[in-house]
Amino acid sequence: MSSTTLPPSAAPLTRWRQYTALTKPRVIQLIVFCALIGMLLAVPGVPGPHELGLALAASVGIGLVASAAAAFNCLIEQHIDARMKRTAWRPTARGDLSRGQALLFSAVLGSAGMVLLHQAVNPLTAWLTFGTFVGYAVVYTVILKPLTPQNIVIGGASGAMPPLLGWTAMTGEVSPEAVGLFLIIFLWTPPHFWALALYRAEDYARAGLPMLPVTHGSEFTRLQILLYTIVLVPATLLPFIQGLSGLPYLFAALVLGALFIARAWKLWRGYSELLARKTFRFSIWHLSLLFGALLIDHYLRPWL
Repeated sequence: MSSTTLPPSAAPLTRWRQYTALTKPRVIQLIVFCALIGMLLAVPGVPGPHELGLALAASVGIGLVASAAAAFNCLIEQHIDARMKRTAWRPTARGDLSRGQALLFSAVLGSAGMVLLHQAVNPLTAWLTFGTFVGYAVVYTVILKPLTPQNIVIGGASGAMPPLLGWTAMTGEVSPEAVGLFLIIFLWTPPHFWALALYRAEDYARAGLPMLPVTHGSEFTRLQILLYTIVLVPATLLPFIQGLSGLPYLFAALVLGALFIARAWKLWRGYSELLARKTFRFSIWHLSLLFGALLIDHYLRPWL
């Protein structure tokens, strides 16, 4: 998953805010939110004290490991971030934090998260979360991102893991329902990210990164956004097909999907930076409202 982080500031950040910025807080909020949805959906009815305690431990653990991955990403991409307007303000890019400080911070967060998940949740969730860390921090950041314009498609698997991790935290197993939630975010990630990449193409070109708008141009990228959005809509119906949700969610998924396709269609027909920004912002609302509708449906079903 990708999103915007804290806005750049002309004034130097305090030490606390420097370390906080490394974790990409807004991204982490979305990750924990999606994981929490997976946790609540995995529990029939209203969670009891045990389930709530487990959900709290899992949320903190997943958040810590995700924060460690974000900090490691900032460390690896220090020189790339320094060449991009969107990221030049980051503490590692500005040299406010050394590579050693960023590495130690990432290691402490990741270790704490892993211990918490392994001891207070279950080993399966801990190791799947560690695999997600490796997938994002190493496979995507180090290998895929600088080598292929399909980096976000392949690397998107890591960003799609949060609801599956939440599900395994509560059940100790990977179920078809959890895989369905994973697939939704996996297919949502390319149109979400490419909408951002469209209006940041010059930044990525300056940094030497082979993002799709840089290697294949705006028109091809806009077509891919439209196609992925169209494929995404049937995937969002999986919870209904699998019996995980009912008609309220189905209605919400169809409406949100139609709105997303309409924006992608408009963007494909004619590009403007404003339209790309609106599509990017709507993609965040789309995922948030979609998972929110899943949760509301989950607790409404006994009364319908």
